[in-house]
Amino acid sequence: MKHRRVNSGAPPMCLPWAKGRFALLAESARGRYAAFAVYVFATGAGVLLAFLTPQIIRVTIDSLLGDVSPAPGSWESAALSLLAGISPQGTALWLAAAAVAAAAALSAVFNILRRYIGLEIAEYMAQRLRDTLFAHIQRLPYEWHVMCRTGDIIQRCTSDVDTVRNFFSNHFTELLRTVSVFAAAIVIMFSMDTVMTLVSLALLPVIFVFSALYFRSVAIEFGKADAAEGAMQACAQENYTGVRVVRAFGRERFEAERFEEKTTVYTDLWIKIGKMLGTFWGMGDILSGTQIALVVGAGILRCAHGGLTPGAFLAFYVYCNMMIWPVRALGRIIAELSKTAVSAGRIREILAAEPEEDAPDSERPDIKGEVTFDNVTFGYHGSEPVLRGVSFSLSPGQTLAVLGGTGSGKSTLAHLLCRLYDVPPGQGRILIDGVDIRRIARSHLRSKVGMLLQEPFLFSKTLRENIAITRPNATEDEIIAAARIAYVHDSVMSFGEGYATLVGERGVTLSGGQKQRVAITRMLLSKAPIMVFDDSLSAVDTETDAKIRAALRKETKDAVVIIISHRISTLMQADRIMVLHNGTVEEMGSHEELLAAGGSYRRIYDLQSSMDDRDEKAE
Repeated sequence: MKHRRVNSGAPPMCLPWAKGRFALLAESARGRYAAFAVYVFATGAGVLLAFLTPQIIRVTIDSLLGDVSPAPGSWESAALSLLAGISPQGTALWLAAAAVAAAAALSAVFNILRRYIGLEIAEYMAQRLRDTLFAHIQRLPYEWHVMCRTGDIIQRCTSDVDTVRNFFSNHFTELLRTVSVFAAAIVIMFSMDTVMTLVSLALLPVIFVFSALYFRSVAIEFGKADAAEGAMQACAQENYTGVRVVRAFGRERFEAERFEEKTTVYTDLWIKIGKMLGTFWGMGDILSGTQIALVVGAGILRCAHGGLTPGAFLAFYVYCNMMIWPVRALGRIIAELSKTAVSAGRIREILAAEPEEDAPDSERPDIKGEVTFDNVTFGYHGSEPVLRGVSFSLSPGQTLAVLGGTGSGKSTLAHLLCRLYDVPPGQGRILIDGVDIRRIARSHLRSKVGMLLQEPFLFSKTLRENIAITRPNATEDEIIAAARIAYVHDSVMSFGEGYATLVGERGVTLSGGQKQRVAITRMLLSKAPIMVFDDSLSAVDTETDAKIRAALRKETKDAVVIIISHRISTLMQADRIMVLHNGTVEEMGSHEELLAAGGSYRRIYDLQSSMDDRDEKAE
């Protein structure tokens, strides 16, 4: 079957995933229901053909080789009547042998079809889950990403999806076949002999009760193991990302011991699960052997007393052996089912998270850039407010500088402006061109608000691709022009492949200042009417800082610019400077006005000026 590409990014598709684990699995198979029906049919047909073989052997032994007459009107009687005219007797035996071979061959064909379709469905489900997870995660709120560990998210999108795929490609087919075997066995065996059937199925209640108890206990342990694996991956991912910090502070031994603790917990859990699996497999062997012994013993007694024909006894023995593997495999299937249920639950937790949704009547106004904060109060997760009654207004072409200590709410202003968080109702408003931003579609708003963070993120792509993310259709000349404004063009050209140079993961091959200037280039290319620089020149020396700011003033003369920084030299040329303290506006004015006021701004200015003078004398 041709493997079609799955389009799982559409928002309406996300709703059914949250209903439950089984609904999630059913939704992931949408589009393959017809193939699933063929899959079920092939499984049933293969089992019935396999069960037909012992019946042919039974009739051959009892009626062709023996003297047992079948019941009038039965299929055995019809078959013997067909063969009655065939002579000699050896020809009829060869035909019976051919029928056995044909049934086995057809059963094999259906089993191949079953496995092929099952594999295709499993791969389709895995692709659909991966694509839907990725598309859904892209739409989840920023707050959700802040609260989740990257390693755990990756594990759910990879290992947990692979667990689901592995179950449906390898174990679900065995589960369906096991159910079909028992269903066919009960019908066929009861039609042959009630007593022998009851003997053959006597241990089934014990097996099912034991399996149910095992399912409950192993599901808990698999959940713990999955959580431990997520913690282990998060630890490794965090360590690899921060490898330079680890090396700089000589933390290799500490980090190795911390990772060893995670792996020890993970290993101990899997050892415990292994022991549980061993117990179940051992019990399965005992139950299987006991079942065969009961059938053999009861069959011999029934044959000796004339209650059972030799052919029927042989058929019961074959059927018993056919059920042994499903009984023994039931433990593995249940273990995998437990893992799959846990993994499906972990996947569902992500898909059940509410994505960012704009109101149906969201607006997409032509944004010019007039920004107003009207008595804004905001706190994270219902905690104490980070901002308290903050108000200011900016017109296109104006620059606002924001100064404040750690935790004063500087970055929160930027997060609220581009709706990474929303101002709660009744806690003030943020307006752009007179429109409350809660009424503006997020994607439209964010395309008009360029935000540059202190630690810019660069993808493992070329410099050109990283810069052009905001405008994929930008020309080479436009990219170079923006790079010159950010004073990064010369650095780029010093690389062997210029703008085609591949940067390492998270831009690790670039210096901090180079990464910040590449990020500035990226934002300038967007030509957003509102630009926010959140301490984005902290890794640049003061001389380059001054050059970049001078170039930016010319380039962004028609835009609203908000600059957040700890450097007075970076802020002093802004039209207005706002000093935040504990989330409130302590001072507001121009550089000269705040110096004359003699408040916090003046104290910080004097402190930084004295430090700069001391550094110059030291040089």
